[in-house]
Amino acid sequence: MKQVYLDYAAATYIEPAVLKKMQPYLSKFFGNASSLHSLGQTSKNAIEKARQEITRILGVLPEEIIFTGSGTESTNLAIFGIVRAYKKFGNHIIVSKIEHKAVLESVKVLKKEGFKITYLNVDKNGIVKLDEFKKALSKKTILVSIMYANNEIGTIQPIAEISKIIKNFKKEKTFPFFYTDACQAAGALMLDIKKLGVDALTLNSSKIYGPKGVSCLYMSKNIKIEPIIIGGGQENNLRAGTENPALIVGFAEALKLAEKMRKKENLRLTNLRDYFIKNILKSVNGCQLSGDAQKRLPNNINLLFLGVEGEALVLRLDLYGIYTSTGSACVSSDFTASHVSSALGIKKELIYNSLRLTLGRKTTKKDLDFVLKTLVFEVKDLRKMSAVK
Repeated sequence: MKQVYLDYAAATYIEPAVLKKMQPYLSKFFGNASSLHSLGQTSKNAIEKARQEITRILGVLPEEIIFTGSGTESTNLAIFGIVRAYKKFGNHIIVSKIEHKAVLESVKVLKKEGFKITYLNVDKNGIVKLDEFKKALSKKTILVSIMYANNEIGTIQPIAEISKIIKNFKKEKTFPFFYTDACQAAGALMLDIKKLGVDALTLNSSKIYGPKGVSCLYMSKNIKIEPIIIGGGQENNLRAGTENPALIVGFAEALKLAEKMRKKENLRLTNLRDYFIKNILKSVNGCQLSGDAQKRLPNNINLLFLGVEGEALVLRLDLYGIYTSTGSACVSSDFTASHVSSALGIKKELIYNSLRLTLGRKTTKKDLDFVLKTLVFEVKDLRKMSAVK
C-alpha cells in the first residue's frame, strides 16, 4: 500500500547521514563522558564538539547550551529554572494562549506557587496582540514566554519585534527575561540569537530529522537558573544524568544539515503547501485554513471541515496509508477541544474539525495529489453520514 507521511511536525525520520554520524557512539565509543579514562574522554570530546557546532549556528557561547532529554524538559528547565531563581524580584509571568502544553502546564504549577500569570490573546490568525502585550508588562514581570512558531497552526510570531518591546520596557533593568520555544522553527526559520533578541530558546532534535530523546536549551550566561534534575552535576550542574553522546552528536549533525538545506527546502515546501491549500479550498465547500496564510511555517497546513470531525478524517486517511493528525501529537489522545483553536475564536461547530498536514523532505507533488483526491472523497462521504453537504 502506498504510504504518505504528513505528520512531520510530530516526528521526523532520522536522516541517513545523521545515523551514520551516531553509529560509532552506539557501539565502539560507549564510554561515560564523566569518566577520566580515554574511552570516557572520547565521549566527552564528541559532546563538546557537538555543542560548539550548535553554538556556531545560534551565534552563542558553548557554556550557554544545555543538552536535555526532550523539548518539554528544556521548556520546563527554562521556565521553572528562571522564575524560581529570581522569584524575589517579581512574581509575574506572561505567556500566549497558544503556547505548547509544556509551557501552559508549567505556569499552571507556578500559579499554585503564588506566581501571577497573564495569558495573551492572539488575533484570528494566531498572532500575538502586541498592544495587549505592552499593557501586560509590569515591574513585577520576570518572564515572558512566546513560541517562535506554533506546532498546530504553523503561525510565526514576530519574536524580534517582541524582543524590542521588552528591551524598551526594561531600559537599564534586568527583567523580564524572554524565552521562546523554537522546536518547530528549527530548519525553517532564522535561529540567530542576537537578531531574535531572546534570553533563552529551545530546540528539539526529533523535529529536524535527528534522533528522539535529545534537545537543547540556550540560556544566556547572564542568567543563573535553578536546575530541575540534580545529581551528578553534568551540563555545568544544570542537568544531571549520564549524557548520551550518540544522541547529542546526531542532534548537532541534524541541525547542521537542516540549516544547510533551509532556504532551498523552504521554497520547495512553500510551493507544495500553497498548491495543496489552493486546491483543497477550491475542491471542498465548507473548508477553511487555520492560521495566517503567509506568516506560517513552510510545511504547515491546518484545515477545518464543516461537519467532519478531525479524528474521523485521520482514521479514514490512515486506511489509505496517509498519516496526518488533528493538531499537537502531544495531546492527540485528549479529546478536549484544542486550546489553540479555542484561542483563535473558531466557531463551536468547527472546534473539533481540524486536520493538520505537515510536509517534509520526502513529500512530493504526486503524494499531495493522491492525498487531495482521497481527502475530497472522504470529506464528502463523512458528510453524507452526518447529513452535512
